[in-house]
Amino acid sequence: MGMQLHAQKIDDRAAWNTTLARLPYTHVLQSWEWGDFKAATTGWRPERIAYLHRGDVVGMAQVLTRQEYGQRIMYVPKGPVLDYADRDLRQAMLREMERHAREAGAIFIKIDPDIPVGWGVPGDPDARDDGAGKLVQGEWASAGWKFSATQVQFRNSLVVDLRQDEDALLAAMKQKTRYNVRLGPAKKDLDIRFGDISDLDMLYALYAETARRDDFIIRPLDYYRRAWADFMQAGLAQPIIAEYKGRPIAHVIIFGFGRRAWYFYGASSDDERQRMPAYALQWAAIRWAKAQGMLTYDFWGAPGDFDDPDDPLAGVFRFKQGFGALTVRRIGAWDFPARPRLYQFYTRAMPVVIRVMQRAARVRQRSID
Repeated sequence: MGMQLHAQKIDDRAAWNTTLARLPYTHVLQSWEWGDFKAATTGWRPERIAYLHRGDVVGMAQVLTRQEYGQRIMYVPKGPVLDYADRDLRQAMLREMERHAREAGAIFIKIDPDIPVGWGVPGDPDARDDGAGKLVQGEWASAGWKFSATQVQFRNSLVVDLRQDEDALLAAMKQKTRYNVRLGPAKKDLDIRFGDISDLDMLYALYAETARRDDFIIRPLDYYRRAWADFMQAGLAQPIIAEYKGRPIAHVIIFGFGRRAWYFYGASSDDERQRMPAYALQWAAIRWAKAQGMLTYDFWGAPGDFDDPDDPLAGVFRFKQGFGALTVRRIGAWDFPARPRLYQFYTRAMPVVIRVMQRAARVRQRSID
């Protein structure tokens, strides 16, 4: 039978976030605020479930559920959260996810925990596999789970270890990056300030300008009132803004939860790009995260295929590498097909639907210009 877990729904925000923040492999996408955000903007219904063993919370899963074409699908973004080094626990949690999907009548449940399966870019001399992550991959495949063709979040990322002092952080950077950081805001006539909710319209205007220039899809302002402002109010997000002569020319928005920080959003104006505000902003963000007691700074996003020079993340990946960030290859999203035949149909049909929707959204974005 293995380890038996007792599932208990949590209906209190403070209790959920406080307990979640203490668990290994925690993530801001499992926070109470993220569930509320997804419910308000994209129609997902969150369930917050704590899993107890002998009276102690040993795992947590914020399960998002949505109806698509009359069928139910489930997703646990960057979760479930638990100690994946504990074999009995991780296998018990996998059974709980399967049971939950079956009892709800879902087509499938998708999980996406932050488990590393390797470090460094494959083929580089310092690249290595993570044996524990590879073991989990094998267990999931043997249990009938499928590596998902739809990776909702970035599978790979780059991470800076904030337990180092600032001199060590600078020394770990590539020479060009360190030079640009040391030029500092003063030599570029930049002012770096910490923003708040009153900056929301400006943050969005710069983000929209960036989207038009770089040809990616964004949502209306009301979406970002929830994506940014609600998290700022909860103390989980911090905008950092670069200004030139009193005019904002770039920003980053950093999220923090459970002693981890993530660079989720960034934007820049078409003007004054020669001042290279991205270097000053990233260094300010790293220093801010360290001052908050965070242990890691996650640059959030690396190519899914490191051998593809045309990957849209290739250029920004090199920029992030310059900060001495370590590439982390993660396990990615996996699906349990609770209703296998419907799952097969869904996984064939949905990529086509998504491509059509993306093309339509790009047309709408261009019409704004």
